[in-house]
Formats: sequence, C-alpha cells, structure tokens
Amino acid sequence: METKTKESVVEQFKGQARLPRFAIPISYHLYLKLDLTACTFSGTVQVHLNILEHTKFLVLNVLELDVHQVCFTNSNHQTYRPCEVVLDGEDEILVLVFDEVLSVGDGVLEIDFTGALNQHLKGLYKCTYVDGGMKKNMAVTQFEAVDARRCFPCWDEPALKELLIHSLQATFKIRIDVPSELTALSNMPIADEKLDENIKTVYFEESPIMSTYLVAVVVGVFDHIEETTADGIKVRVYCPVGESDKGKFALNVAVKSLDIFTRYFSTPYPLSKLDMVAVPEFSGGAMENYGLITYRENELLYDDLLSPAARKQIISYMATDIMFPEWKIWTQFLRQTADGLRMDALEQSHPIEVMK
Repeated sequence: METKTKESVVEQFKGQARLPRFAIPISYHLYLKLDLTACTFSGTVQVHLNILEHTKFLVLNVLELDVHQVCFTNSNHQTYRPCEVVLDGEDEILVLVFDEVLSVGDGVLEIDFTGALNQHLKGLYKCTYVDGGMKKNMAVTQFEAVDARRCFPCWDEPALKELLIHSLQATFKIRIDVPSELTALSNMPIADEKLDENIKTVYFEESPIMSTYLVAVVVGVFDHIEETTADGIKVRVYCPVGESDKGKFALNVAVKSLDIFTRYFSTPYPLSKLDMVAVPEFSGGAMENYGLITYRENELLYDDLLSPAARKQIISYMATDIMFPEWKIWTQFLRQTADGLRMDALEQSHPIEVMK
C-alpha cells in the first residue's frame, strides 16, 4: 500500500465544505497506546460503516497523523484493501481509493495510525505537571470543534449531527494502553482492566450516540474525591496529587446541581458517572465532554486559604453551565439567545472574522 500526499484523485474532493456522503459511521472501536515519555501514540480505529451508495472511494478526516495499514471488510466478510491512500493536509482529508466497487450495506473500515502528542492544546496533546518535585507529562484531549481528526481518522463534522437525515453521530468503544502507574479516563465507566507487566490495558464501556468532538481521554497521575447523587450517579473530581481538598467545593456544587437538573427537567442524567478533571494547561475555561468534563485548574479548584471568595461564584457557574448540555430543552436555549438572534438580524450586522 502506497501512501501519497498529493494525487490527482484527491482534486475532486478538495475545497469542499463537507465530506462526500459515500458512507456514514455507526460506531467507532478505538484503540490507543500512549508513550508519555516519547510523547507519541499509536492506534487502530475500526469504524462500523453504512455504505450509502456504490463507490470506489471513502473520504474521511485526518490531520497530523501517519496512516499505515487500511482495509475494509463488508458484511459478507470480503476484505478490500485500497490501491491508493491519499493524505491531503490542506483540506485535512484522507482519501481511500479501491480497485473494486464497495457495495451498499454495512462494513468495517480498519485503519492503523501513529501520531505525536502536540503542544497546541488541541487534538490529543501533552501538558506538564509536577508530582513529587518531578515534572511529568499528561495526555489530554480537546476535540471541539473539529480536532478529533488529530487523534484518529474519523468523520469529524459535528455540525451535521441534527441537520441531515443521515447523522454522523456514532457510538464509541475505547481501549487504552498506558503505564500501570497512570490513571486513564474516558467518557464512559471502566468495564475492565488487564495488567501485562508494567502496561495496563483499560477497557471502557460503549458510549451512547454522540459527536466526535465530545469524545475525551485523559491520562496522568491524580488524586480524586467522589460523592454519589440521589439517583446513584458517581461524581468524581480529579485533582493534582495532594490537592484533593481543593476539589471539595466543586464536587458539592456538581452533586447538588445534578439532582436539581434531574428534578427540573424530569429527565435523569443519562450516564452512570460524571468525572471532572483539573487540567494544568487548557485552551478554554472548560469543555463539556460527555461524562468527562475537563477544566482549567483555576475554574475547578478552590483553596480555602488563598482563593478569593468571588472564585466560588465562578466555579459554581462553570460547574453548572458546563453540565447543562447533558439536558436539552428549547425554552432555555431561546431565552438565553433571543437577544443575540435579534441583534444578528439587524441590517448593519455583518460577519466577524477573527485573525489568527
């Protein structure tokens, strides 16, 4: 198999606002192996697909990854390997070209890949923390809005989750290999762990249907505290080692908020756990990953001796605001955004471009 960076075959897919709809993902089975010393990772993704039309092409999103072995297996257990694999960094796409036509129906696309933990606070990135006086690396994901493609090949178009008949939302089943002394977290509770010498394989339960930008992984060394809601939901706050007391205020707010939201919306929280993680290097205030919310440290931790009292208000706001997307109700959406929509409808309104 030859991997190419520029090829005429990709021209028909370049400059397009959306990926072509040859296929849609149904579920992702994602395996990641992290090396926090070398700051690299390798992985395999098995994407269970529904092929929507007869095609010789599959096009998905990839950025800053090296793609290795690729194969597609249909529902009749016939295996097809692409004759061309074209990576286009400008359009952030991976084009797979097959000699034979892939028929309409279900199948599994399997891709092996490798990448580096970047320092750009997006995708799967590394940040540093101090443990026992030593500086160590942590792996964190930040996929909103379209940076899941930096971690694994995928149909990374979250904006289409409710706008098309064929949704690009899917379920995710994640498995991670990490050094045995580290804690590995993801959206779902841990289903199983297996230890092979100094490597720990962590298996997570399969997620509900969700967008790629809500997938999350955090790997590092933490202390944690936990409480349980009235409905039996385990809520945990993960803190730097030795600083678990700083997470007590946020934990208390989160537990009470979950109970209040459940009663107010008459809808239970959909998962069996909620993890809140303090991240030392983070691009925003917080990110509402499904079941694994990541926060900038000062947005989650409160020091009774050093933090100003006003910080409690900020932490309370961040904790409840970030949990809010777990519930959907349009009256709240309209109430909060009506002013913005009204202003945007004025004749003098115009697009705003933020230069990077």
